[in-house]
Amino acid sequence: MYGHRLKLLVCFGSASLMLYAWAININVHASNNYASCHGSKAKATGVNLAPSDAQKIYAQAQSITVKIRSSEFLGSGIILNQQDCEYTVLTNAHVVEAGSSSYQIQTSDSRIWQAQLVKNQSFGKRDLALLKFRTKGVPYNIATVGSSPIVGDIVFAGGFPATEDATSAKEFNFTQGKVSIVLSKALEGGYRIGYTNNIQKGMSGGPLVNSRGEVVGVNGMQAYPLWEIPSVYADGNKVDANLHEKINRLSWAVPMSGISDI
Repeated sequence: MYGHRLKLLVCFGSASLMLYAWAININVHASNNYASCHGSKAKATGVNLAPSDAQKIYAQAQSITVKIRSSEFLGSGIILNQQDCEYTVLTNAHVVEAGSSSYQIQTSDSRIWQAQLVKNQSFGKRDLALLKFRTKGVPYNIATVGSSPIVGDIVFAGGFPATEDATSAKEFNFTQGKVSIVLSKALEGGYRIGYTNNIQKGMSGGPLVNSRGEVVGVNGMQAYPLWEIPSVYADGNKVDANLHEKINRLSWAVPMSGISDI
């Protein structure tokens, strides 16, 4: 797994230290990888942060969520990992499949970075994909990954809804809801977490976050699709009619659990 600490990345040659107070009892530390990339010496500073409220979780989710573009806006993504000056973004496979071979990442500070699709990473049949981008002296926060939620858990869904012309995105959208279903067997695309939050087109690939500020899933399917199709498990078997009705009333995410270190 990716670890359960939130990386605080320090840019000693730039204007400021990025520090957000969020998430319950998360250990914040300076990234040695970032320091080595920029020739500076960063010292780890462990602190226990106070319990976060919705506004602090919002700030955290916004800082790790990016827009993914090709010739037009494609969807959202999550900054998942960092090595030296290179960042890894997790999103849905159907997001990148909607674009060309040239991708761009727009970060929370509105900067735009050229990105490449990671082609040698296999997620099996799960609706997941990776992009990488390299910065020039600009630090970004990294998602903290949590374990799969259970029914009744409060969750927050983040991402960038598409505009009507689909060429751009609205401002960051963040909705609160709760987990309604956690399937024991995944649907097509690896979807297992059903939740009441409203997600819109363009929010695919964005984070599903728990009350501790940890990413527990990747948004990917909206409730009440325009063209209703039978729900199908990943093994090809159809879902029974009663469960299918419940599935259509919920938004769905691919869980983070079970994804190997990247």
